[in-house]
Amino acid sequence: IGTAAYDTVSGAITPGPVIGGVRNPSYLAVHPSGATVYAVCEQDPGAVTAVRCAPDGTYEVIGGRPTGGAGTTHLSVHPSGRWLLSADYGSGSVTVHPIAGDGSLGERTDRITHSSPPPGPGQGGPHAHQIVTSPDGGHVLAVDLGTDTVYSYRLDEGAGTLTEVSRAALAPGSGPRHLAFHPGGRFAYLACELDDTMVVCAYDPATGALAPGPGQSTGTGSGTSYPAQPVVTGDGAYVYLANRGHNSLTRYAVEDEGATLRLLDTVPVGGDWPRQLALSPDGALLFAANQRSSTVTVFAVGPDGALTAAGDPFRAPVAVCVLPLP
Repeated sequence: IGTAAYDTVSGAITPGPVIGGVRNPSYLAVHPSGATVYAVCEQDPGAVTAVRCAPDGTYEVIGGRPTGGAGTTHLSVHPSGRWLLSADYGSGSVTVHPIAGDGSLGERTDRITHSSPPPGPGQGGPHAHQIVTSPDGGHVLAVDLGTDTVYSYRLDEGAGTLTEVSRAALAPGSGPRHLAFHPGGRFAYLACELDDTMVVCAYDPATGALAPGPGQSTGTGSGTSYPAQPVVTGDGAYVYLANRGHNSLTRYAVEDEGATLRLLDTVPVGGDWPRQLALSPDGALLFAANQRSSTVTVFAVGPDGALTAAGDPFRAPVAVCVLPLP
């Protein structure tokens, strides 16, 4: 895991120390306290690892835990800070680990494999690709690319167990990958990797039910652009989408209090295969991790949501995730 500092105005990135001892990290998440960062180990068997961030700027790997699955690809911290949620792509499973007061991880308290519905056409099996908590904290949603389904769970915050309460079916073969919630909490935007669409989903906080709308254009023309990840600005006014095959970023305007996306434009990402996007905490910069070009590119976010390249690409071996911290 590489560390770096970035200029909050220019976006220029300066390299820092490298954190060793984590096997094949490919996604990162930070604890609400800011004191611990968690990494997936995308391998078989899958695992998750905790890294302590000391006030003096040093880092310490404080141990990992197996997920019980394969190819761990995504993780997030529950808003309570007490549970780490992870998704295993290879085995199509999701896992819960307890987080101790010092940020370290305990043995898993639950693991669920997505055994139904059957996989989409040509998708081979379940492939859990993301697990996140809804903005209200009431439900945990798992996006499965293989079954074309988003599963909604309730998390028992005492026992650390998941209970399924709802399923949202996407178009067969669409390959849902990652979603991002509107800050209002009633809508989410879902990138579908295999049919090259963005889907607006209504969300019911009371039941956890997600209701997908029709697939919308990514603005990338013919061919498959393998959209990877949407991000939503803090004010809920714009959504950005990373398109890997097209090597571009799509900008949407959010309308009707989150219910509608209007395609505005696409801009070149300045790298190859943008796998993940992240906004800076103040929302002024957008970072793109470009896997195949081994670069992180940075964009200034204008008042109208327009993206302008900021500085030169930052070299980072196999850049697959960037996590801006306050």
